[in-house]
Parts: sequence; C-alpha cells; structure tokens
Amino acid sequence: MHLTKKIIEAFQYNGSAKHIEWSDKITGLGVRFYPSGKKAYVFDYRHNKRKFLMVIGHFPSMSLDTAEAKAKAFQVDVDNGINPLEEQRRTKNGKLVKDLCKAYLEGHAIHKKSGYADIAKINRFILPAWGNLPILDIKRADVKALHAKAGEHGPYQANRLYSLISKMFSFARAEELVPEDHINPCFGITKFKEEKRERFVSHEEFPRLAEAINAELNQSVVYAVWLYLLTGVRKNELLTLKWADIDFTRKELKLSDTKNGKAHYLPLSSSALEVLNQIPRLDGNPYVIVGKNQGCHLVNIDKPWQRIRKAANLEDVRLHDLRRTVGSWLAQSNNSLHLIGKVLNHSNQSTTAIYARFGNDAVRDALEQHGQQIMGGV
Repeated sequence: MHLTKKIIEAFQYNGSAKHIEWSDKITGLGVRFYPSGKKAYVFDYRHNKRKFLMVIGHFPSMSLDTAEAKAKAFQVDVDNGINPLEEQRRTKNGKLVKDLCKAYLEGHAIHKKSGYADIAKINRFILPAWGNLPILDIKRADVKALHAKAGEHGPYQANRLYSLISKMFSFARAEELVPEDHINPCFGITKFKEEKRERFVSHEEFPRLAEAINAELNQSVVYAVWLYLLTGVRKNELLTLKWADIDFTRKELKLSDTKNGKAHYLPLSSSALEVLNQIPRLDGNPYVIVGKNQGCHLVNIDKPWQRIRKAANLEDVRLHDLRRTVGSWLAQSNNSLHLIGKVLNHSNQSTTAIYARFGNDAVRDALEQHGQQIMGGV
C-alpha cells in the first residue's frame, strides 16, 4: 500500500490478531493498528536468521517522512549486521548499574529486615566493579567473575552476593529498567558449596574473649558485645535498640523490628540489667548503643570486633557466632530446644535443631549409669 497521512488517518483496526498495513515504498515499514485506536509505525527485518518487529514511533506524533527516514536508517544497520531493536533497547534502557543499585535500595531493600546487609554488599562489591557500566552490559561472565572474587572471602558471602545480584536484575525487569525478555545474568551459575557452620566460643576460650572485650577502647562496642552474649539477640536488633524498648520494672526488652516480623519480648537477666545500668544515656539520643553521630546508633561494629577476636586469638569467630554461643551454652545446660528457640526467637524449629547435639551430656550420663548397672552384674 502506498501509505500517506490521509490513508493512515482513515484506516481503523480491522479485528485481526496483528493488523499491519505495509508500505510499498520502504521495505519493512508498516503501520500497526491497535484495538484501542492507537497507530504505530513498525519496522520488520531479519537478523541472524531471526525475524524481528520493532516500533519506530507513534502516529500522528511522528510524521510519515520521519518514519520513512528511520526505516531506511534501520535497514542500513541491518545490512551492516547490526540489530536495530537491540540498539533501541540499549538507548532506551541505558541506565547504569549504579542507577539500578539506587533504585533497588530505595524501592526494595529499604523494606527488608536485612536491608543494611544489601547496602554493605553493594558498596563493597557491586559498585566498585560495575557502577559505571550500563545494566544491559552485565553478562553471565561478569557475575561469575564477581562471584569468584567474593568467594575469596568465603563461600557463604559469595553466595549471598549472587542471590542479591539475581534479585536486583529481577527487580530491574519488574521496574522496566531492562526489557521484559532480558535474561538474568545469574542464570546458570553454580553456587559454592556451603558447610553448616557450628562455631561457638567454648568455656575454655571464654576467659580470653572476656579479657579482650574489656580491653576494647570503644566503650559502646564493649557494651554491645556483652549484651550480645547475655541476650542472644541479632546484631541489628541490638544496635537499633532504644531505651523506650526496655522495661526495667518487668525486666524485659521488646524487639519490635524482628526478622520474622513479630514483636519479641525477651526477659533480661540480672547480668544483662547490670550492663544496661552502666550505659550512660545521652540527651537527644534514644538508642542504647550510641554511635559517633549525634542522635544515631552504632553502625560499624565489624572492625572493632576484628580487633577483639584478634586480641583473644579467636580470629575464626564471627560476630554472629556470639549468638550461636548463647544457643550452644543453653543446650549444654540441658535446656530444651523449645526454650532455646524462644530465647533466640526462631520462627522455624529446624533452625534450633542444630543445638540438639550440645544437649547430649544428660544422655551420656544416663547411658554411663546404665552401663555401670549392666556391667555390675557380670
């Protein structure tokens, strides 16, 4: 059909699945008519033996002359081995990885309990490596290389980084930062094998740890580490704890922003109350563990913890292992798994089950007594 402005204006959608009127003047150029009444210029071509149909622009906001000129230019690209649809997508979705990071943190991570961990991974790994690269330039090989680099710091951290990248690209597709058919670059990458971690501070190691804690110069860190050991709460739960969350009359603290989303009331031992009573309250700061900035809580506790564990010669003990220490010591004192789960606020009983073997002393004593009774009759 010899397309003209009047003809395009006169034509209406004819009810077919894909109503397109093709130009007899420019190869591949057509006008597509939609049930809604909208009309768009399209360009049909083949690239690497695959057929493509791309939208050039919409009628009447784009003139027919402009559409014809664009179709001619696209045909030149095709003749030179360039896929114009991919180039169009790259231009349309040319945002950088740092833009994706910003959008992800503001639109998703901020609503997660572990959002602070995402921020740390983005700042440490993703932004330095990819920050100024277009999102669409990140390929599977790039993810594989960054995953391997993070693996030098341990398989667990590398796999969590992999999961974060995968979520970010799913978010990018949902927010139309990449085309809908964009393949997640994490697809097909094998994660590192993770060994179940059971490290905790033993009774024999504890005196060295206690000495190192008390020798730390940052007093806020000293208070924080002792409260970790005395309460078993998660790191972020403790660092964001406010004085208003503590009921000294009832001798308990209330954790509202927990991992499972439910308020957790935790009784406080006399030892925990003693530490809390030593902490000075600062005017204008509602937090128990205060940071350097006015009105803020302590944020960076990892570096001070590295100093403490090095001084205690416990460099393989991570900060989270202090929470595991609480669970294991409670188990060794023959407390039930149900009770340990309530202390640590586990929503899944299988999470608490890892402490089962630490409660075997009573079983061992019973079998020892049984063995003596059996052999006593020989």
